[in-house]
Amino acid sequence: MTIGVRHLQVFAAVARTLNLTRAAGELHLSQPAVSRTLQELEQHLGAPLVVRSPRGVELTEEGRDALAQARAALAAVDAALLPLAQRRRGLLIGHAWAALGAHTAEVLQSWRAVRPDVPVELRRIDERLAGLDERRVDASIVRGVRAEPGVQLRHLCDERRMAALPAGHRLAGRAEVSLADLTEDTLIHNTVSGTTSLSLWEGQRGPRSVTPVRNTDDWAAAIAAESGVGVTTEATRVMYPHPGIAYVPLLDAPAVPVALAWRDPAPVGVQEFARFLEDALGSVASSQSSGSAASAL
Repeated sequence: MTIGVRHLQVFAAVARTLNLTRAAGELHLSQPAVSRTLQELEQHLGAPLVVRSPRGVELTEEGRDALAQARAALAAVDAALLPLAQRRRGLLIGHAWAALGAHTAEVLQSWRAVRPDVPVELRRIDERLAGLDERRVDASIVRGVRAEPGVQLRHLCDERRMAALPAGHRLAGRAEVSLADLTEDTLIHNTVSGTTSLSLWEGQRGPRSVTPVRNTDDWAAAIAAESGVGVTTEATRVMYPHPGIAYVPLLDAPAVPVALAWRDPAPVGVQEFARFLEDALGSVASSQSSGSAASAL
């Protein structure tokens, strides 16, 4: 039995989806083939990498340790096999949804003006770290992500939370709502890259039930279909306007931190791009604050 890249690819897919069936679908393999390949890798390494659970599979401690090495190996293979003509000198930036919200176009245009030699390409990837786990991107714009080993975060700004309500919802015409106003509703929860779960209602009564989805498109479709309500950030209102959804500010929900994330060692140009984003979004926030203060005079 020869262990190779195929085994690492299967393991990475299982770790990403935490579900053998979904991993098989992504890889265009049968579920038995995925299980067999994963078992071969476990036998080779001499330790179980996953354990089955009612929700799918979970990584073992050995699996978490092996995953970082597997992802680094896959990234190195991808880089080595990339044709010379296709190798970029720019930056590939991942995001799970909304990118930089209303500031996306303006900030990228400003970057292009000062660094035309380092083009930036955005890529939407429906994962918590938007492609960073397997180094499919140089860096990612992430929301609500905490620091973890091997991942560096540069805080860019904070976004206020919004309730996303069906257009015909009883609260859709309000100027603002509170968390308590949503306790009679079903919460549509993006379990992959969303920033909201029942923990937002910690210490108080939460929504009556939760419906999980796996990406922003399905999240928006479920709300527009009146299957429930969502909680998101103000960037979603700008980047995902929908005639079937009313976005209403949440009065008592904490803001969501937005950051640029990358894995060590930082790819060339990432830290410069991070500083640029921090300065650019800081300037926007300052101008907005000044404008609000002037309006109050």
